[in-house]
Amino acid sequence: MVLMMACFLAGVGCMTPGMHRALRQNLQAPNASPKLLAVYMPWFGDRDHMDVGYSSEDPVVLRRQIQQARHMGVSAFIVDWYGEGRPFTDHNFALLQEAADEAHFQVALLYNEAEDDDGQATDEAIATLDCAYKKYMGPEAPHRDSYLTYQGHPVIFVFPKHRRVDWNRVAEHVRGWPDPPLLFYKDEPPSQYAADFAGLYAWVQPGRQGWTPDGSNWGEQYLGDFYKNMRNKHPDKIVVGAAWPGFDDSNAKWGLNRHMQNRCGKTFDDTMRAYQQYFDATNPLPFLLIETWNDYEEGTAIERLSFANCGRGSQSQAGS
Repeated sequence: MVLMMACFLAGVGCMTPGMHRALRQNLQAPNASPKLLAVYMPWFGDRDHMDVGYSSEDPVVLRRQIQQARHMGVSAFIVDWYGEGRPFTDHNFALLQEAADEAHFQVALLYNEAEDDDGQATDEAIATLDCAYKKYMGPEAPHRDSYLTYQGHPVIFVFPKHRRVDWNRVAEHVRGWPDPPLLFYKDEPPSQYAADFAGLYAWVQPGRQGWTPDGSNWGEQYLGDFYKNMRNKHPDKIVVGAAWPGFDDSNAKWGLNRHMQNRCGKTFDDTMRAYQQYFDATNPLPFLLIETWNDYEEGTAIERLSFANCGRGSQSQAGS
């Protein structure tokens, strides 16, 4: 069913119209399949980001996106978040969570470590997460029922930056919350912090062979290494797999001219299925994270994904 979902999103003609109707009616994956999540960018409408035709602070847009994501089989948005230091995106997360609560959808935070190395990264992380707990996931949070949990605990994804945070201190602190969270780290944390993270997640990248000028390295080796590493080295960790349609950061101010071909939908299809070589019904993958729902600046958005101009570029986005 996950593969069928990929075909549905890509819209590359892998089904007849009748099959499309059947898919829309029976999109939920069986219990042995991973729960589908999608990374969400809440910053559109801010002048520092490209114009994609909508504002992330428009409740009508947020409700429409939630319904569209659910229709595609996505259960939760994992929202890129920097804390109250970026009030526009923090405000938009609050709006998105409210809309999710109304629609019985779910959201969670993808906390980005502070980018400035001022020696205060650990204290900043503690203060920022305390704020998030109070506002979004703790007993005082008005829409806490919509916050994503695993085995009863809220989950927080961590995106490392300069790796200056002492996660031993942070983990010890958050364990003191009335409802302690489960922390998830990208790829693999420094060894001294391994015990602080309950889970690890994969992230869109080509792997050891690096980016290729023609974008032909779509991440097959990286995903294989990630899944094997999780199965063999970290059987005690919660595994979050990843899937992506391609990559092209030419529209990003921070772009480094990195490309990954969409291969007419095959990149998304292959990354959606890659986990099946390493996980099955007896050893299921808990989560599969689609990267991303709407990052048009790095060419990974599935929200309006189209391959109508297939072969003309590394990432064709309808309406972008």
